[in-house]
Formats: sequence, structure tokens, C-alpha cells
Amino acid sequence: MAERAPLVLASASPRRLALLAQAGITPDTVDATDVDEAPLRDETPRRLALRLAAAKAEAAAARNPGAFVIGADTVVSVGLRVLPKAETEDEARRCLALLSGRGHRVQTAVAVRAPDGRIASRLVETRLKVKRLTDPEIDAYVASGEWRGKAGGYAIQGLAGAFIIDLHGSYSAVVGLPLYETLSLLEGLGFRRSPPAPAPAS
Repeated sequence: MAERAPLVLASASPRRLALLAQAGITPDTVDATDVDEAPLRDETPRRLALRLAAAKAEAAAARNPGAFVIGADTVVSVGLRVLPKAETEDEARRCLALLSGRGHRVQTAVAVRAPDGRIASRLVETRLKVKRLTDPEIDAYVASGEWRGKAGGYAIQGLAGAFIIDLHGSYSAVVGLPLYETLSLLEGLGFRRSPPAPAPAS
């Protein structure tokens, strides 16, 4: 039997790693890429997410020939306005104030590149609504530091999960990786999972 091609996750996100583990997949390598994530002129949130996911997969594939590579990107938007990945308290406060009491969209794209150079991608859009946040709630969340580096200034799998009053779409995509779509892309490109380890004898 031919040796299984290795799997590379082109992201340092522990959340994406945990989601893959939830689906029974452990990448052989984690190879985070340094891709400029600034939107292009007139680029929609959907196109931005798809472009960045593919760029991350291609960049990691160049360093890992012969591997399957998963690239992903998550974009939070209100209308056509893309919210930043908050790096300062001021950015986090602006994001939370903008999201408070209104709906927004999370676009998560995943791109899988096969060892032979084929690449396939999918985009999942999830619509969410945040409760009207009080100043003390925003202060407490900013003090937690949980927002740092998160698209839109919040992490749904943490404390901010209590702020979400409506969600239509994929929860795992909001966390960072749409599991169903990711597994479908891998399977479609010919990735073979390692057989599960046998259960220990009782």
C-alpha cells in the first residue's frame, strides 16, 4: 500500500488544531504562514476570505512538497465593512461597540491543496447577532484579553459566547474551521486518514 501523504495545517491557530482533532484528524505538521491580510481595493469579505485561505495553503505547500495542505481564513464583517483582528484594546472596543445590538456575518474560507497541485476551496457564511452590550460588559470582556488577535474582536468559544443571541450557519466555521466542508475537500482530493488506534484492552 502506498505511504499516506502527510497533512499540513497552514495556521498557528490552536482553535483550528482542536477542531481537526475533534474530527479525528491530527496534522503531521503545523506551518503558519505570513500572508498580508489587508483587503484589496473594492474586495468583498467573501472574496477576501477565499483569497487569503488559498494564499496560505499555497505558501505552506511551497515549503512542504508532497503534502496535503489546509489553509483557512475568517473574516468578520458588518455590511461590506471588514472588522480587524483586534490587537489593541481600542480596536477591541470599537469592534464590540459596532457589533453591539446588531447582526453581522462571519465568512470562513478553507482551501485544501493536494500534493499534485490541485486546489479546492469552500466558503461558509454564518450570520450572527450580538445582544446590546453594556459598558461594564465591554469593559469586562476587554479586561479578559480574550479578544486579542481575534477577527471582529471576540471569540465565540469563550466568554463572548454569552453575547450571541442568534446564529444561522456553522458554529465551527465561526470558531475558525468549517469541519464538514474541510473533511469533504480533503476526501475529494484523495486524502486518506490514518486508521484509528485500537482501543486499549480492558
